[in-house]
Amino acid sequence: MLTVDFSRLGLSAGDRVLDLGCGGGRHAFEAHRRGAHVVAVDRSDAETPAVAALLAAMRLETEAPADALGTAVRGDALRLPFADGAFDRVVAAEVLEHLPDDGAAMGELARVLRPGGTLAVTVPRWFPEQVCWALADDYHAPAVAGGHVRIYRAAQLAGRLERAGLAVVGSHHAHALHTPYWWLRCLVGVDRDNALPVRLYHRFLVWDITAGPGPVRLLERVLNPMVGKSLVLYLEKPVAEDTIAAA
Repeated sequence: MLTVDFSRLGLSAGDRVLDLGCGGGRHAFEAHRRGAHVVAVDRSDAETPAVAALLAAMRLETEAPADALGTAVRGDALRLPFADGAFDRVVAAEVLEHLPDDGAAMGELARVLRPGGTLAVTVPRWFPEQVCWALADDYHAPAVAGGHVRIYRAAQLAGRLERAGLAVVGSHHAHALHTPYWWLRCLVGVDRDNALPVRLYHRFLVWDITAGPGPVRLLERVLNPMVGKSLVLYLEKPVAEDTIAAA
Protein backbone atom coordinates (compact mmCIF):
# COMPACT_ATOMS: atom_id res chain seq x y z
CA MET A 1 0.00 0.00 0.00
CA LEU A 2 1.80 3.09 -1.26
CA THR A 3 1.17 6.57 0.06
CA VAL A 4 3.51 8.34 -2.38
CA ASP A 5 2.65 8.62 -6.09
CA PHE A 6 5.97 7.89 -7.81
CA SER A 7 4.87 9.52 -11.06
CA ARG A 8 4.38 12.79 -9.16
CA LEU A 9 7.73 12.31 -7.47
CA GLY A 10 9.28 12.06 -10.95
CA LEU A 11 11.04 8.75 -10.29
CA SER A 12 13.00 7.26 -13.21
CA ALA A 13 15.13 4.16 -13.60
CA GLY A 14 18.68 4.85 -12.41
CA ASP A 15 17.65 7.51 -9.87
CA ARG A 16 19.36 7.48 -6.48
CA VAL A 17 16.56 7.20 -3.92
CA LEU A 18 16.53 7.58 -0.15
CA ASP A 19 13.60 6.05 1.74
CA LEU A 20 13.92 7.62 5.18
CA GLY A 21 12.07 5.83 7.96
CA CYS A 22 11.49 2.92 5.62
CA GLY A 23 9.71 0.69 8.14
CA GLY A 24 8.78 -2.51 6.34
CA GLY A 25 10.11 -1.11 3.06
CA ARG A 26 6.99 -0.59 0.95
CA HIS A 27 8.23 2.54 -0.83
CA ALA A 28 11.79 1.23 -1.14
CA PHE A 29 10.54 -1.95 -2.84
CA GLU A 30 8.42 -0.05 -5.37
CA ALA A 31 11.25 2.35 -6.20
CA HIS A 32 13.62 -0.58 -6.67
CA ARG A 33 11.10 -2.41 -8.84
CA ARG A 34 11.10 0.66 -11.09
CA GLY A 35 14.88 0.48 -11.46
CA ALA A 36 16.05 2.99 -8.86
CA HIS A 37 19.20 2.64 -6.77
CA VAL A 38 17.67 2.58 -3.31
CA VAL A 39 19.00 3.22 0.17
CA ALA A 40 16.38 2.45 2.82
CA VAL A 41 17.07 3.93 6.26
CA ASP A 42 15.39 3.29 9.58
CA ARG A 43 16.48 3.92 13.15
CA SER A 44 15.32 0.45 14.20
CA ASP A 45 17.45 -2.65 13.76
CA ALA A 46 14.24 -4.70 13.73
CA GLU A 47 13.27 -3.74 10.17
CA THR A 48 16.43 -3.05 8.17
CA PRO A 49 17.86 -6.60 7.83
CA ALA A 50 14.60 -7.90 6.36
CA VAL A 51 14.31 -4.92 4.01
CA ALA A 52 17.91 -5.38 2.81
CA ALA A 53 17.31 -9.09 2.24
CA LEU A 54 14.17 -8.49 0.21
CA LEU A 55 15.85 -5.81 -1.92
CA ALA A 56 18.58 -8.32 -2.75
CA ALA A 57 16.01 -11.04 -3.45
CA MET A 58 14.14 -8.76 -5.85
CA ARG A 59 17.17 -8.67 -8.15
CA LEU A 60 17.70 -12.41 -7.92
CA GLU A 61 14.04 -13.05 -8.77
CA THR A 62 14.15 -10.44 -11.59
CA GLU A 63 11.55 -8.32 -9.82
CA ALA A 64 14.02 -5.43 -10.17
CA PRO A 65 16.57 -4.72 -12.92
CA ALA A 66 19.85 -6.56 -12.41
CA ASP A 67 21.86 -3.31 -12.51
CA ALA A 68 19.70 -1.58 -9.88
CA LEU A 69 21.30 -1.41 -6.43
CA GLY A 70 19.43 -1.62 -3.15
CA THR A 71 20.35 -1.76 0.51
CA ALA A 72 18.94 -0.92 3.93
CA VAL A 73 20.88 0.54 6.84
CA ARG A 74 20.24 1.83 10.33
CA GLY A 75 20.46 5.61 10.56
CA ASP A 76 19.43 8.73 12.43
CA ALA A 77 17.16 11.18 10.61
CA LEU A 78 18.85 14.05 12.45
CA ARG A 79 22.35 13.09 11.28
CA LEU A 80 22.15 11.26 7.98
CA PRO A 81 25.43 9.58 6.95
CA PHE A 82 25.31 10.83 3.36
CA ALA A 83 27.00 13.59 1.40
CA ASP A 84 25.25 16.78 0.37
CA GLY A 85 23.11 16.21 -2.72
CA ALA A 86 23.58 12.44 -2.63
CA PHE A 87 20.05 11.59 -3.82
CA ASP A 88 17.84 12.43 -6.79
CA ARG A 89 14.62 11.52 -4.98
CA VAL A 90 13.80 11.28 -1.28
CA VAL A 91 10.77 9.76 0.44
CA ALA A 92 9.94 10.44 4.09
CA ALA A 93 6.61 8.70 4.71
CA GLU A 94 4.97 9.04 8.14
CA VAL A 95 8.25 10.00 9.82
CA LEU A 96 8.27 13.64 10.91
CA GLU A 97 5.33 13.31 13.31
CA HIS A 98 7.46 10.95 15.43
CA LEU A 99 10.46 13.29 15.82
CA PRO A 100 10.72 15.86 18.61
CA ASP A 101 13.32 17.77 16.56
CA ASP A 102 11.54 17.60 13.22
CA GLY A 103 13.24 20.81 12.08
CA ALA A 104 16.64 19.12 12.12
CA ALA A 105 15.23 16.24 10.09
CA MET A 106 13.78 18.65 7.53
CA GLY A 107 17.20 20.26 7.20
CA GLU A 108 18.81 16.87 6.63
CA LEU A 109 16.23 15.92 3.99
CA ALA A 110 16.98 19.14 2.13
CA ARG A 111 20.75 18.70 2.51
CA VAL A 112 21.00 15.20 1.02
CA LEU A 113 18.67 16.01 -1.91
CA ARG A 114 20.47 17.25 -5.01
CA PRO A 115 19.48 20.62 -6.53
CA GLY A 116 16.64 19.93 -8.94
CA GLY A 117 15.75 16.72 -7.08
CA THR A 118 12.34 15.97 -5.63
CA LEU A 119 11.10 14.94 -2.20
CA ALA A 120 7.83 13.41 -0.98
CA VAL A 121 6.84 13.95 2.65
CA THR A 122 3.76 12.33 4.16
CA VAL A 123 2.26 12.90 7.60
CA PRO A 124 -1.10 12.14 9.22
CA ARG A 125 -3.71 14.66 8.13
CA TRP A 126 -4.86 17.23 10.71
CA PHE A 127 -8.56 16.36 11.10
CA PRO A 128 -8.39 12.52 11.19
CA GLU A 129 -5.42 12.77 13.53
CA GLN A 130 -7.22 15.20 15.85
CA VAL A 131 -10.06 12.69 16.22
CA CYS A 132 -7.62 9.89 17.05
CA TRP A 133 -5.90 12.00 19.71
CA ALA A 134 -9.27 12.97 21.21
CA LEU A 135 -10.51 9.37 21.36
CA ALA A 136 -7.43 7.71 22.85
CA ASP A 137 -4.58 9.01 24.98
CA ASP A 138 -2.61 5.84 24.28
CA TYR A 139 -2.60 6.55 20.53
CA HIS A 140 0.15 9.15 20.81
CA ALA A 141 3.13 10.28 22.86
CA PRO A 142 3.93 10.46 25.72
CA ALA A 143 1.80 7.38 26.43
CA VAL A 144 3.39 5.56 23.48
CA ALA A 145 7.19 5.52 23.26
CA GLY A 146 8.17 6.72 19.80
CA GLY A 147 4.56 7.67 19.06
CA HIS A 148 3.21 10.75 17.33
CA VAL A 149 4.36 13.92 19.08
CA ARG A 150 2.49 16.54 17.02
CA ILE A 151 -0.30 17.14 14.52
CA TYR A 152 0.48 19.15 11.39
CA ARG A 153 -1.69 21.53 9.46
CA ALA A 154 -0.86 21.46 5.74
CA ALA A 155 0.14 25.12 5.51
CA GLN A 156 2.33 24.83 8.61
CA LEU A 157 4.21 21.81 7.28
CA ALA A 158 4.64 23.35 3.83
CA GLY A 159 5.96 26.58 5.33
CA ARG A 160 8.52 24.84 7.48
CA LEU A 161 9.79 22.71 4.58
CA GLU A 162 10.06 25.82 2.43
CA ARG A 163 12.14 27.51 5.13
CA ALA A 164 14.42 24.46 5.00
CA GLY A 165 15.17 25.35 1.36
CA LEU A 166 12.53 23.39 -0.55
CA ALA A 167 9.67 24.45 -2.83
CA VAL A 168 6.25 22.80 -2.70
CA VAL A 169 5.18 21.64 -6.17
CA GLY A 170 2.12 19.53 -5.38
CA SER A 171 0.02 17.77 -2.76
CA HIS A 172 -2.82 15.31 -2.25
CA HIS A 173 -4.43 13.16 0.43
CA ALA A 174 -4.40 9.37 0.64
CA HIS A 175 -5.95 6.37 2.42
CA ALA A 176 -9.42 7.70 3.24
CA LEU A 177 -10.67 4.17 3.90
CA HIS A 178 -8.03 3.74 6.61
CA THR A 179 -9.36 6.69 8.61
CA PRO A 180 -12.43 4.85 10.01
CA TYR A 181 -10.20 1.91 10.91
CA TRP A 182 -8.03 4.05 13.17
CA TRP A 183 -11.05 5.79 14.64
CA LEU A 184 -12.44 2.36 15.53
CA ARG A 185 -9.10 1.31 17.06
CA CYS A 186 -9.00 4.45 19.19
CA LEU A 187 -12.66 4.10 20.19
CA VAL A 188 -12.46 0.49 21.43
CA GLY A 189 -8.86 0.70 22.66
CA VAL A 190 -5.73 1.00 20.53
CA ASP A 191 -4.37 -2.33 21.76
CA ARG A 192 -7.64 -4.19 21.16
CA ASP A 193 -7.02 -5.06 17.52
CA ASN A 194 -8.94 -8.31 18.09
CA ALA A 195 -12.20 -6.48 18.84
CA LEU A 196 -14.89 -7.60 16.40
CA PRO A 197 -15.50 -4.25 14.63
CA VAL A 198 -11.76 -3.75 14.22
CA ARG A 199 -11.19 -7.28 12.89
CA LEU A 200 -14.03 -6.99 10.40
CA TYR A 201 -12.86 -3.63 9.11
CA HIS A 202 -9.25 -4.87 8.90
CA ARG A 203 -10.47 -7.84 6.85
CA PHE A 204 -12.13 -5.39 4.46
CA LEU A 205 -8.91 -3.36 4.12
CA VAL A 206 -6.83 -6.46 3.40
CA TRP A 207 -9.35 -7.53 0.74
CA ASP A 208 -9.20 -4.07 -0.82
CA ILE A 209 -5.38 -4.08 -0.88
CA THR A 210 -5.12 -7.56 -2.38
CA ALA A 211 -8.08 -7.48 -4.78
CA GLY A 212 -8.12 -3.77 -5.67
CA PRO A 213 -11.82 -3.70 -6.68
CA GLY A 214 -12.56 -0.82 -9.03
CA PRO A 215 -15.64 0.56 -7.21
CA VAL A 216 -13.82 0.62 -3.85
CA ARG A 217 -10.76 2.30 -5.40
CA LEU A 218 -13.06 4.91 -6.92
CA LEU A 219 -14.79 5.46 -3.58
CA GLU A 220 -11.47 6.10 -1.87
CA ARG A 221 -10.39 8.58 -4.55
CA VAL A 222 -13.65 10.46 -3.99
CA LEU A 223 -13.22 10.45 -0.21
CA ASN A 224 -9.51 11.27 -0.09
CA PRO A 225 -9.91 15.06 -0.36
CA MET A 226 -12.34 14.99 2.58
CA VAL A 227 -11.04 12.37 5.03
CA GLY A 228 -7.78 11.03 3.59
CA LYS A 229 -5.69 9.70 6.48
CA SER A 230 -2.39 11.02 5.07
CA LEU A 231 -1.28 14.38 3.71
CA VAL A 232 1.32 14.05 0.94
CA LEU A 233 3.51 16.99 -0.11
CA TYR A 234 5.82 16.95 -3.14
CA LEU A 235 8.75 19.34 -3.04
CA GLU A 236 11.70 20.31 -5.18
CA LYS A 237 15.11 21.60 -4.20
CA PRO A 238 15.72 24.72 -6.31
CA VAL A 239 18.80 24.94 -8.49
CA ALA A 240 21.01 27.91 -7.59
CA GLU A 241 20.82 30.75 -10.10
CA ASP A 242 24.59 30.83 -10.60
CA THR A 243 24.45 27.11 -11.53
CA ILE A 244 21.75 27.81 -14.12
CA ALA A 245 23.75 30.71 -15.56
CA ALA A 246 26.90 28.60 -15.80
CA ALA A 247 25.01 25.87 -17.67
